[in-house]
Amino acid sequence: MKIVLALLVFSVIVLFHEFGHFLFAKLNHVVVVEFSLGMGPRLLSFEKGGTRYSLKILPFGGSCMMLGEDMADLSEGTFGSRPVWGRISIVAAGPLFNFILAWVMSFVIISSVGVDKPVVLGVTEGYPAYEAGIRPMDEIVAINGHSIRLYREITSYVTFHQEQMAKQEPLTITYLHEGEKKTVTIIPADSGTGRYVIGVAGDSNYREKCNVLECAAYSMREVRFWIVEVAWSLRMMFTGKVSLDDVSGPVGVVDVIGDTYEEAKADGAFYVWLNLLNIAILLSANLGVMNLLPIPALDGGRLLFLLVEAVRRKRLDPELEGKINLAGMALLLALMFMILFNDVRKIAF
Repeated sequence: MKIVLALLVFSVIVLFHEFGHFLFAKLNHVVVVEFSLGMGPRLLSFEKGGTRYSLKILPFGGSCMMLGEDMADLSEGTFGSRPVWGRISIVAAGPLFNFILAWVMSFVIISSVGVDKPVVLGVTEGYPAYEAGIRPMDEIVAINGHSIRLYREITSYVTFHQEQMAKQEPLTITYLHEGEKKTVTIIPADSGTGRYVIGVAGDSNYREKCNVLECAAYSMREVRFWIVEVAWSLRMMFTGKVSLDDVSGPVGVVDVIGDTYEEAKADGAFYVWLNLLNIAILLSANLGVMNLLPIPALDGGRLLFLLVEAVRRKRLDPELEGKINLAGMALLLALMFMILFNDVRKIAF
């Protein structure tokens, strides 16, 4: 069951990403040769309007193949024949649609169960927050000038600023106490485990209902939260603060989805659905951010080349660009293999 659920989640996310490319290619009058879900040999396919729609045997990935996409072909209907900003819109549409999908799924969750506002449910005596006057049911709205709208943004800030907090640099916290806005300055304290904290407790499952407009706004905040979370995680990975064991690929995600399903199924299909949506939000935001990285062969790498072209007002050498993309693809495949091997090793041992 977990494999079926994982394939369903992956398929929706990838399909929506590729649909973004597909839609903007059509809007820019670029011929889409094939729109496919999966990789490898075709299982099923049909042709309509000059485009072949395919389902392929390997259930990971997908593609929107455009006429002349990787060639210096400038004939009518090719990707290269479009103005540079039209090509930029086609490439950027994939990650953009991932963020849109994450917003839609966030809206469904928040409309169903409410939003986890940053309400303090507990304050530990003797710790900085208590000494500063923060009490249960107060609402934290900013930390060091960073606005806070979700409780998870508090825990995320603390997690990703441990290096700063370990130096015991002052934190400015703005909070609401019985409707009155107050601002205090505190010094983080060692929890006794080497982790520095401010001494407040909450629960992301503590939810408050909101109207339609509020749900829409909080859904945007939810997507922003996951984008920032992914970006901070990447920063920690590139600076060596996250090991390979902390990184998961498709196999690891399948395992997480399976565990989530097993834990949630006792509460009924509705909660299984909500938990899967929550994982899908993270994965969709993750795919959007990862694809915007300026790495050759990814959308971000292609966008970088196109932006350089827009500034120079002159096309880059297609042959050189192709070689760089090919090298980038080889590196990505090597990284994917390494992550796949690591996933299998963690599960097996």
